[in-house]
Amino acid sequence: MTTQKTRTRRQAISLPPDPAALLREEQAAVLLGHTPRALQDWRMRGSGPRYVKISARSVRYRRQDLELWAEERIRTSTSDDGRP
Repeated sequence: MTTQKTRTRRQAISLPPDPAALLREEQAAVLLGHTPRALQDWRMRGSGPRYVKISARSVRYRRQDLELWAEERIRTSTSDDGRP
């Protein structure tokens, strides 16, 4: 039941096509196929995509930064460490 609610909620979130658009955490999570909690964990560890800190309680992500972060993680095999 929770899975259906999550899917419905994710489908309802619209993403602007502009690469410089600032996305809310929920929108960024949908774009990457992860949860907002995963983004929070990555921010804490310093391993996630770049973000814009609007205020102490407000974080945004640029779509182009999310896409670049995902692109940098493309691998061809499990032994591929990402180096050229």
